Amino acid sequence: MELTNIKCENLNSNIFELWKNKWMLLTCGDYEKNDFNTMTVAWGSFGHMWDRHFAQVVVRPSRFTYGFMEKYDTFTLSAFSDQYQDALMLLGTKSGRDGNKISEAGLTPLASEKIAAPAFAEAELIFECKKMYWDDLAPKNFLDAKITQLYPDQDFHRIYFGEILVVRGEDKYGK
Repeated sequence: MELTNIKCENLNSNIFELWKNKWMLLTCGDYEKNDFNTMTVAWGSFGHMWDRHFAQVVVRPSRFTYGFMEKYDTFTLSAFSDQYQDALMLLGTKSGRDGNKISEAGLTPLASEKIAAPAFAEAELIFECKKMYWDDLAPKNFLDAKITQLYPDQDFHRIYFGEILVVRGEDKYGK
């Protein structure tokens, strides 16, 4: 797929659809060192804060990707067409601790334009991000008690804000 650079202001996408129904791959690490991992994400956000466009992702400390998010300063979010839904399901349920799940999913890691973390050749939309803030969810701060039911093991997410440095996508996402 041919991807072109898109300014954040020109992005033409239903961001709620990206998170809730299409999902994305969060990938962190270093492509050149062949030291990276990916996981499927369906919770997160995009916005503007501190005079920067950002992607916000959450990772539970129990996930293998968490160690990569702690070790490296950059990450990518990659969105795919519906034909890759099975690959995204596999990458969200298998751990990179147990083998090469990326190869098993049939995806091809791809060097990013500006950061060390890779994306994927099969993606139709890619966000390259540099971490700029993190924090841990605090259960005492949930104003809706039902949210804590999503954490039966008390494994509350760490939140990462990443400045969006590059967006590349198919023409349907904007120019």
